[in-house]
Amino acid sequence: MDRKSLARYIIIFSSPVVILFTIVVSICLGSTDIQLKEVYHAIFSFDPENVQQTIVRTSRLPRAVGSLLIGVLLAISGALMQGMTRNYLASPSIMGVSDGAAFVITIALITLPHLSSLEMLLLSFIGSIIGIALVFGLAACIRNGFSPVRLAIIGTVIGTFLSSLSQALASYYQVSQTMSFWYNARLHQINSELLLYSFPIACVGMIMALLLAKSITILSLGKETATGLGQKTWLIQIVAIISVGLMTGVGVALAGKIAFVGLIIPHIVRFLVGVDYKWVIPCSGIIGGVFLVVCDVISRFVHYPFETPIGVVTTLVGIPFFLYLIKKKGGEQHRTERAY
Repeated sequence: MDRKSLARYIIIFSSPVVILFTIVVSICLGSTDIQLKEVYHAIFSFDPENVQQTIVRTSRLPRAVGSLLIGVLLAISGALMQGMTRNYLASPSIMGVSDGAAFVITIALITLPHLSSLEMLLLSFIGSIIGIALVFGLAACIRNGFSPVRLAIIGTVIGTFLSSLSQALASYYQVSQTMSFWYNARLHQINSELLLYSFPIACVGMIMALLLAKSITILSLGKETATGLGQKTWLIQIVAIISVGLMTGVGVALAGKIAFVGLIIPHIVRFLVGVDYKWVIPCSGIIGGVFLVVCDVISRFVHYPFETPIGVVTTLVGIPFFLYLIKKKGGEQHRTERAY
């Protein structure tokens, strides 16, 4: 068994223990530390009169599960985008997907401020599709628009435009404070109801991604090669875009815009397990989920006792990584080694 095969099995089979450990740490640590026994009682023998158990049930547990789910969704979205575009720099935050979702949510907060959680999730999905459609549409109109650096620049321009437009509208309609509070990765606001609505949509997106794994592996060899092997590349890309829209839409609706998770994690995973997407996709989900939970815990202690937005933590990690990719691989397309 080679190193990459060993890494695959270690990640998959150790994931339940690692995920459980990070979830428990996330629940226990914060402005008020909670003992492990109180966490156990809050889950299995809840006493509504116990303050610590109530904190666990209403705040810490939904937050930990929510951050895990968001990390999974953003990492898988990034892996899909990098695979289908053969672009090392592709991710939901860079390619305008997150900003598209945030823009539509801004419009909703202005025009329909009393929308339900489910309606916000659906609007976020629509916004994600709009964002990625704008990026791909503009890239198609520019010579060599789908080259890695140009596509990343187009995505950044579209994302910045949508973000600026969102802020301008929020300021004009005097909802800047509400928008800022929503936009800046508000994990502490995640509740059980929002998670309940999110899981079915998230599961649809993840199942679509897993079903696409073999096709994405072939597509990452190159569009001409994939077509020669009988793949309907246009259909694969459309389904992948819908999957990315669903997953990113849920992530943005739950916690606002969190950058760089979808950029960093797929690169780490491909280094560890290879380029076969039947492994890249699930391993990206596992490592991405754990990564975001850890970032959430760190964000509570950067400026203790105040919380730092988790997006700040992920950006501090992501910016150097992004610059490294531009320097080392920015001019290259997704180079595929033997996957099987």
